[in-house]
Amino acid sequence: MADFLADNNICGQTVLQLVSRGNAIVAELLRLKDYIPKIYRLETKQDAQKYANIIMDFSYFKIAEAHEQKIENSEALTYLDEEFRDNHIEIITRFYLVFESIHTYVTDLNHFLDELDEGLYIHQTLESIFTDMEGKQLMCEALYLYGLMLLIVDTYFSGTIRERILVSYYRYTPQRRDTQSCIDEVCKLLRDTGYTTKKPIYYPEDYFKRIPIRSMYIDYVIGRLRSDDIYGQISVYPLPKHRSTALAAQASMLYVCLYFSPNILHSQTSVMREIIDKYFPDNWVISLYMGYTINLADQWEPFKAAKLALNNTLEPVNIKEYASNYGTSVSQLLKTTNLLLKEGTVTSETLLRDINNITNVLRECNVTVPAETVIAESKCDVVSSFKLLLNTAQLELTVKEVYKKLLSEKEQHWEELKDESHKSLVELSEVFSGTKPLTRIQKNENLQLWFMEISKQVETARAGHIPRGLLYKKMTDNISGLLKHILDSLLSFMMGDSGSSRKIVQLIQALEEVQEFHQLNSNMQVVQFLSETRKYLHQMIRNTNIKEDVLINLQIVGDLSYAWELIDSYTGIMQLGVKQEPTLVIKLRAVFLKLASALEVPLLRINQARSGTSPPCRSIIAASWRSTSGRCCRSSPT
Repeated sequence: MADFLADNNICGQTVLQLVSRGNAIVAELLRLKDYIPKIYRLETKQDAQKYANIIMDFSYFKIAEAHEQKIENSEALTYLDEEFRDNHIEIITRFYLVFESIHTYVTDLNHFLDELDEGLYIHQTLESIFTDMEGKQLMCEALYLYGLMLLIVDTYFSGTIRERILVSYYRYTPQRRDTQSCIDEVCKLLRDTGYTTKKPIYYPEDYFKRIPIRSMYIDYVIGRLRSDDIYGQISVYPLPKHRSTALAAQASMLYVCLYFSPNILHSQTSVMREIIDKYFPDNWVISLYMGYTINLADQWEPFKAAKLALNNTLEPVNIKEYASNYGTSVSQLLKTTNLLLKEGTVTSETLLRDINNITNVLRECNVTVPAETVIAESKCDVVSSFKLLLNTAQLELTVKEVYKKLLSEKEQHWEELKDESHKSLVELSEVFSGTKPLTRIQKNENLQLWFMEISKQVETARAGHIPRGLLYKKMTDNISGLLKHILDSLLSFMMGDSGSSRKIVQLIQALEEVQEFHQLNSNMQVVQFLSETRKYLHQMIRNTNIKEDVLINLQIVGDLSYAWELIDSYTGIMQLGVKQEPTLVIKLRAVFLKLASALEVPLLRINQARSGTSPPCRSIIAASWRSTSGRCCRSSPT
């Protein structure tokens, strides 16, 4: 199959544009939740009496004409109504546009599925898309984002407030013609669900059914999320104990998408047991999106199969074990990171030698930090957890900066090491030729020619292979039988398809063997030459292991999006820490840089779709960017 996200793949681009718009809508919802006009809450008796005839829920539609007549006949009500409209029309319009965008989103999703079923996208079917890695990801994200919008709306915008805002927009704004959605359809989708402090019966499944979506598509999404590692995260978290962390993002998507198929939650116990064991064995408070968290024990209480399966992991003994392990991990990791953060510990040399061990430490830190829910049980204080976050962020930043420098200088460093190795071997060859004095070294043509050939192999590292027959004759005619087995080991490697690092390993072994067989240990200068040459060759091997994959893995394991809201709870600790130790701001800078990187995931699809050129979602995306840039200052949304 051709690249699903290629510019000429209309099917892939359609889904990508849809998903990018979905991320922008979610960003706008999370932005606006902090700017709901207080007057719409009618919290005080005075407000309720004053605005009762101006701010109304959907009961208005039953008496619309009579009510409008009542306002027109009262000068006081007319003045109050006009004043209210002038003061709030801008924010009301913005709320309506994002509500309307949710309806447009699901309408476009259903329209895409219909076109796919009708064969409008040549060579593409629902089955073929789900066999493609990018296609599978986007199709799962499309359903997940719609479900997420519904949950966010009902969590942060109560049903009564939604109805009041929609009625205000209906009263104050003429119907627009530049949209696929009419206000009646938006009102039907977002009418009050009855969810306040207590869940109504069949919530949220009835809410999710207000606009039906093809059941086959839902089955495909849930099936892939259940069985596949759709983002390939297991390779980044190789240890079995980290599996739930590796699949955390996918688990959140599955949680949302299961509400589109509530029968699984209610009655399919075996399926739910499989899901719990794979995705939720030790994480019961999950982040759905940028710090928006839910507690599985509460949310799955009404669902028999889900509750029964989850209870198996919520045994007190199980929770205490996880809590105890968490407390132990925090103290150990604090000691380890404190040692690594000592000045001069993390250098180019240490990263070349121990990058895997340091990556493992950072992985363990990032797995441990988010386990805030077990702090009380583990007897680990919040300050210790925050210190671990500081150390983790600072160590990540230091490692990334040093490793990026290594990556940028990789080719240059390789050539320098190769030149030094080559010069050293040539010099040894000249020494054994008898033409270059080195404290009573006897002439030895065999070693002279052998070192010369070895030096050529170093010089041509990464180059093509020498024909076996020519090389064998060229060397075996001039060396002793003692060196033939060394030559054979080199030839057996060189004639294969192995890379430069394996070739260098063979050269190092050959140098060690020739030193041993020819009893060169008696001359310290020769030993030093050989030792330095082997050191250069070892460094060349480490140089070949400098790969961009390491930085990518560090970025993945360092994701802090789950703490987008949680970080606010550390404000008091931050302020006190800076007062007591001003140098703490250095580590705080690392934390904020780490937190900022959390935006890369939700903005990935927007950037891939180059949505700045797409008129339907340009305003929403602009709002999402304002959301990210103005989050900390709590400025006006307009």
